[in-house]
Amino acid sequence: MMPMHPVTLDHASRLVNHGPTVLITTEHQGRRNVMAAAWSMPVEFTPPRIAIVVDKKTLTRELLEASGHFAIGLPCAALADLTYAVGSESGREVDKFTRFGLRATPGPVLGLPLIEGCVAWLELRRIPEPHTEAAYDTVFGEVVSAQADPRVFADGRWSFRDDNAELHTLHHLGGGTFAVPSRTVRARPLGGNR
Repeated sequence: MMPMHPVTLDHASRLVNHGPTVLITTEHQGRRNVMAAAWSMPVEFTPPRIAIVVDKKTLTRELLEASGHFAIGLPCAALADLTYAVGSESGREVDKFTRFGLRATPGPVLGLPLIEGCVAWLELRRIPEPHTEAAYDTVFGEVVSAQADPRVFADGRWSFRDDNAELHTLHHLGGGTFAVPSRTVRARPLGGNR
């Protein structure tokens, strides 16, 4: 496994601003879980904050609220089957880490399980929003650490190319079908000053 490199917190929101499917990991009092989520987005730059939809009925939501922490991993194309599997099965019935042979690394700040094979990781502290959490499935978190695989994210930017296609992030289209970015396109300045 390629070592992950730290991502400065001022670039942390860039890890999810392109709408990838994510793996949410939680742990509380010896119990852990992982689930896939298709709806997450940055909502603040400084400090970096993320909004993510986690159904109130899930074990992940229960552990997240009890611990006040969660982690996000960005799976790549090589993890499509695993991503679909952990998103299709309840953690209340089985330990998904054991069932699917998941290996995890403890996060550098909160010690949360970070799924190996992902191309980026973020650790977050939950930001309690009682009204929003009661009315909706949305949870807010402040990023306290971020890391990424330098082969696909460096200098604060994603670089999706043909030679790193196996590292492209997943984007859920429904029913176990995912899309991946094919490559990045760099815009050129058009005439005129702003």
